[in-house]
Amino acid sequence: MDIMSATPGTGLGEMIRTWRDRLPPSAAGLPVARGRRTAGLRREELADLAGVSVDYVVRLEQGRATTPSASVVASLARALQLSTAERDHLYRLARLVPPADGTISDHLPPGVQRVLARLGDVAVAVFAADWQLVWWNRGWAALLGDPPAAPPRLRNFARDRFPVDNGPALPHSRLRPGGGTPIALWPVTEEDPDAIDAAVVSDLRRATGRFPRDSRLASLIRDLNAGSSRFAELWATGEVAAHREDHKTVDHPSVGPVTVDCDVLTDGDSELKIVIMTAVPGSEDETKLRLTTVTGPPAAL
Repeated sequence: MDIMSATPGTGLGEMIRTWRDRLPPSAAGLPVARGRRTAGLRREELADLAGVSVDYVVRLEQGRATTPSASVVASLARALQLSTAERDHLYRLARLVPPADGTISDHLPPGVQRVLARLGDVAVAVFAADWQLVWWNRGWAALLGDPPAAPPRLRNFARDRFPVDNGPALPHSRLRPGGGTPIALWPVTEEDPDAIDAAVVSDLRRATGRFPRDSRLASLIRDLNAGSSRFAELWATGEVAAHREDHKTVDHPSVGPVTVDCDVLTDGDSELKIVIMTAVPGSEDETKLRLTTVTGPPAAL
């Protein structure tokens, strides 16, 4: 018998329930209804934040599901705002190896999550060091469209930026060649798209030095080198840099064109990229941007 599983309060389901009970909904950016009986997150709230079914959360907490996948564990750790040590403990309880040094982490530390929650409806998304989309808020979904329910591996800005060569032309809101999905569901134009292409590629090269043992990053670069001549051309230059800012115009289906400043902040050693979309204060674009949040994410075209 597993000694720890027989020790009260130490099993996988019990720990998930303990961490859920301690996290107030306000810390997760959720509204707090008057007369709420539960101090922590409800099961359905955790399920929604982690992108899993309520039934699966119930089965985990009741011990009827004991081997969640690594992607589910990573999502639960983010939703529960676990520290790095707690995240690693959750992996071990699920009989998985925690992310090692030299590999990319999708984990959002509690401090980052507190900052994100306090940004309100500002359009924000978080990408991992390999430009994998790991989190977005309501403002982001309202401006760019709610990212589709595609496999997490395909929600990658670099894959979206460099689609497979010679594939059939598809509308912006549909699946692209190779099964990828756009990060933005509506057409987006940029002041200098060539500069952004180069910045993304050079940023990925920088990531290879920071995370030399990451298999996901290595697979991404192999795929893009083989499938996109544009990526291969830029990769061959050997440039190393970081992507910091640009300006975009989103052709929003409800409010029309919205021009925004796109700023990229990086979080410490994990190299998380916090992407923030804002408009010039007092401008018509700021009014449109606020209106997208009021109306909510429109349906994909």
